Amino acid sequence: MSRKKPGTITIIPNVHIIDIAEEGKGVGKADELVIFVDKAVPGDLVDVRLTKKKKNFAEAIIDQLHEKSALRTDPFCKHFGTCGGCKWQHMGYDAQLKFKQKNVEAALQRLGKIDTSITEPILGSAKNRYYRNKLEFTFSNKRWLEKVDVERDEEFDMNALGFHVPLRFDKILDIEHCYLQDDPSNQIRNAVRKFSLENGLSFYDLRNHEGALRNLIIRTSSTGEIMVAVIFAYPEEEQVNALMSFLKSEFPKITSLLYIINQKKNDTIFDQEVNTFAGRDHIFEEMDGIRFKIGIKSFYQTNSEQAFELYKITKEFAGFKGDELVYDLYTGAGTIANFIAKDVKTVIGVEYVLTAIEDAKFNSELNGIENTTFYAGDMKDILTSEFILAHGKPDVVITDPPRAGMHADVVQRLLEMEAEKIVYVSCNAATQARDLELMKAKYDVVRIKPVDMFPHTQHVENVVLLRLK
Repeated sequence: MSRKKPGTITIIPNVHIIDIAEEGKGVGKADELVIFVDKAVPGDLVDVRLTKKKKNFAEAIIDQLHEKSALRTDPFCKHFGTCGGCKWQHMGYDAQLKFKQKNVEAALQRLGKIDTSITEPILGSAKNRYYRNKLEFTFSNKRWLEKVDVERDEEFDMNALGFHVPLRFDKILDIEHCYLQDDPSNQIRNAVRKFSLENGLSFYDLRNHEGALRNLIIRTSSTGEIMVAVIFAYPEEEQVNALMSFLKSEFPKITSLLYIINQKKNDTIFDQEVNTFAGRDHIFEEMDGIRFKIGIKSFYQTNSEQAFELYKITKEFAGFKGDELVYDLYTGAGTIANFIAKDVKTVIGVEYVLTAIEDAKFNSELNGIENTTFYAGDMKDILTSEFILAHGKPDVVITDPPRAGMHADVVQRLLEMEAEKIVYVSCNAATQARDLELMKAKYDVVRIKPVDMFPHTQHVENVVLLRLK
């Protein structure tokens, strides 16, 4: 039975948390009402405070925790709960993997009507801290104030360099230590903040679009190289030179030191000019003996070590014999295409981002790979009957689309070309299940394996092998 607190706040007592939803919230029930509870873990017994109520479900936060789940663990980051990342830090990693696998299977069953009894155990990430090779931070003159800040009877600095607070585009949480990217990431970010404050560089105003400093991007690689890019908005020339010179002298190991002047209303930099202040305009990543050129705008899987495992699984599922023609759809910078090139006869990669295709071609040349060809354009427009006639019917198709999945026209083209095998890599089991349902007429799902690329989040990759009936 629910009770109300003053101000019409509804409290529902003694809710048992029985599951985790795909978006990462705990799931409980009160009579017939399904309640999604933020930061709740299966096994918890809680009183919940409703924050939103619809006809058949509600959203809530924990008002009181009566019994802790055995799956609970203490978060290791002081920013947990306010920061928008790492939302599952309060749950043990083994439990995270269990629920990720469960959510993948549930999506495939519910939306794709797929028999998931063949699903192989999820592959966990060997590293679940400091596993990312890229982070982007935001400067703001409107720092998110934590309770301890508000309770202090003193003035405090409102500038911040960190991450967006969930659902607050104009509020930035000032990050002291982030466990996502290995050093020198934290040292660089904290040094940039300190220098900027001491030298009077203004932090960006996200509402009024003014200020000198806008974003900071740090990329690291398994080869030990470091890229740092400072994105300015409205700086004075001497401010740019001062900060960039400081970074060059303070962190001489930076391989690629870049800056961008972005005065648009949004943070995207794909249409912006990149200036090289020191070093190269790129760094190199390496995987299985293959080198990849990474620019500030390049796409590369952010968990390098686990990406290697993901691509090995993709190759294993494909079961190459050496004479195959392979279509690699949504090829990005050609990472998979170049990774498998030595195992097949020919790889044709297709991707809609032109700069990514330029990277893919460069990476083939860099590694002396001569059996790849890449095309840029919208998948549904390029992958025509004429294209297939000109390049040949593929023996194997590898497809790794964005979260939205494949366009219906692309699915239809796959059905028409009738490749013997399709390996479908997805970061969204729901849209993957939708596409698999459309392909049932001609293909059987014969292998399924989830891969965890992002520990302490609800996100999970899934690899599916389809075989022509």
